Amino acid sequence: MTTGRASGVLRTPSDLVAQGLSPADSLPALERVAARYAIAVTPDVAALIDPLDPNDPIARQYIPAADELTTLPAERADPIGDHAHAPVAGIVHRYPDRVLLKLVHVCAVYCRFCFRREMVGPGKETALSGDAYAAALDYIRAHPAIWEVILTGGDPLMLSARRLREVIGDLAAIDHVKVVRVHTRVPVADPGRVTDEVVAALKAPGAVTWVALHANHPRELTDAARAACARMVDTGVAMVSQSVLLRGVNDDAATLEALMRAFVECRIKPYYLHHGDLAPGTAHLRTTIAQGQALMAALRGRVSGLCQPDYVLDIPGGHGKSPIGPHYLSRTDRGGEGGPYRIVDYCGDVHLYPDEA
Repeated sequence: MTTGRASGVLRTPSDLVAQGLSPADSLPALERVAARYAIAVTPDVAALIDPLDPNDPIARQYIPAADELTTLPAERADPIGDHAHAPVAGIVHRYPDRVLLKLVHVCAVYCRFCFRREMVGPGKETALSGDAYAAALDYIRAHPAIWEVILTGGDPLMLSARRLREVIGDLAAIDHVKVVRVHTRVPVADPGRVTDEVVAALKAPGAVTWVALHANHPRELTDAARAACARMVDTGVAMVSQSVLLRGVNDDAATLEALMRAFVECRIKPYYLHHGDLAPGTAHLRTTIAQGQALMAALRGRVSGLCQPDYVLDIPGGHGKSPIGPHYLSRTDRGGEGGPYRIVDYCGDVHLYPDEA
């Protein structure tokens, strides 16, 4: 699998200190972090960081911190159980109708909260070999219930346009594969990489391509990022979003509102708001579920349905995602036989609704 350009990317703690993105006295601790977890900050991302703000929400996502050296007992190297559902190399088959296809294990940037942080980056798992890729395709062909293939990794848009075109074409040629979904950070992290050639490579006869963009703060949707997304949408590539609820990044209603509205303005449908996974060294970035539910309730009253993502938790151990948003409906109990439903409106007021056919 071939990948492309990487000029100007900050990859070491010394790079970050030299650019004023990390304090010099943090260097020894950050070197210990870097020995375990990959670092990469592109020029586009670095330009968004305010080095004078110690709580900058962009920096919290990408700049390593000494807190990453602390691993809690509940945290896991494989928090969502990829390995438990990997029948062949590169494939994760957790749900009957879809599989993950992990082509590469490198990214344009490395998020400090990544649930695959033990698997991605230089020196970690390698890209699929030719034989492993062929075996992965054979697995998909042999399972006609597979309707959707999700390209992930690593970031599949790190592939060259030529290789991406080959992969999309190979998948679209399988009769029962009707949807190919591409999970990526590239339009935000390195928007110049989304060239017309890459956009053309995303489409092939026989299957529909969706792109899921990962962004967590409205500042990430710069003019360049919006233009990169528009290049895809304008050619018929549908887009959805996925975000992670992160302490100090987007854990307030105003920021979530601005983020979800920005997605919709870019013709990107908000899809998932993930609760932070139990990846090692990420406790300082996780919120509680109760905080997430309160934020989702606040969002319900602030923005339209177009802007509402599903708040979900990937159950540790590989048991899949479950929605964990706030509850608006409950049953009253009158005389032990049940009564009307209690339903909460967006203002928090409670109303009764009769359960009558």
